[in-house]
Amino acid sequence: MATVYMTEEGYKKLLEQIEHMETVERPLISHQIAEARDKGDLSENAEYDAAKEAQGLLEMKISQLKERLANARLIDESKLNTDSVQIMTKVRVRNQANGQEMEYTIVSESEANVREGKLAVTTPIAKGLLGKKVGEIAELQVPSGLLKLEVLSISL
Repeated sequence: MATVYMTEEGYKKLLEQIEHMETVERPLISHQIAEARDKGDLSENAEYDAAKEAQGLLEMKISQLKERLANARLIDESKLNTDSVQIMTKVRVRNQANGQEMEYTIVSESEANVREGKLAVTTPIAKGLLGKKVGEIAELQVPSGLLKLEVLSISL
């Protein structure tokens, strides 16, 4: 797995998510398996099969999150600047075609949330904006054609 850049806040959230899975969800599934096992014949026990499948999925998810954590590199927010668009900066842009203004924060994949305006650094829009300065226009190829976004401001 490649290096995953994240903020300290994102790192802490990931730790909390893993801890919740290990201390709450894992024991709950183990209890469900034990209850299903106590009901007798396992060969025709749908509850047992479902609980075992849920256990496998949970363990896989825990493993994936731990791998992401192992490959995490924390972003030193004190070294960020607003000279150009970069990860962890908030950028206000204007769509040249319709004049609509939008604001995005460029974040790591694990912290992306479009509803909150947090774009993953790997998205086409974020990639096109990276390195741009205030006043520059990013030309992005999107499914609907060429999107031109003017950078209005950059902040932290």
